[in-house]
Amino acid sequence: MSNQPMRPGLRAALSLEYPMSLSVYDSYEDAQKAVDYLSDHEFPVQDVLIVGTDLKQLERVTGRLTRGRVLGAGALSGMWLGLFIGTIFALFDPSGFNVLSIVGTVAFGAVFGMVWAWVGYALARGQRDFTSVSHVVANKYEVLVEHKHVQRGRELLTQMDPMRAAQEQVRRAQEAERTRGTDSGTVTPPQQP
Repeated sequence: MSNQPMRPGLRAALSLEYPMSLSVYDSYEDAQKAVDYLSDHEFPVQDVLIVGTDLKQLERVTGRLTRGRVLGAGALSGMWLGLFIGTIFALFDPSGFNVLSIVGTVAFGAVFGMVWAWVGYALARGQRDFTSVSHVVANKYEVLVEHKHVQRGRELLTQMDPMRAAQEQVRRAQEAERTRGTDSGTVTPPQQP
């Protein structure tokens, strides 16, 4: 996970001054539905933030990485780069558009891409001989709101789903109880539902 500094404007857009938890959802769609409901009832949604918590990374292995696949992918990547550079040179060539120079840069790009890919593959020394796609997902989505709007937000969400609102109220009470227990030095075990 990268730890890159955030731009000041983006930091302000992704933060609240005094956030309070409105509700916690198991899926992003449910959190989005709650915020949409708030928006439909004239709630100031510009003071709402949806936060994904308990992040985990999923990686799906898609295949074996062989020398042939590495060289083929390198050649294809190099060909695209060669086509791009050759086209730019051909467009600005004072002697006119030359297709032969484009073909030459594509061929040179393919060779360059294969060599570059092979060097990278050789340096890895077989430590990652597979291809994969990865995705970061959250287990829970918490809807936060500025403290001045929390009561109105809870009232609206109670109207939207009274049963869920009661469960959320119990969750908040248990969390407050655990917090009080850790503040006083004793730890209260979680309650069984």
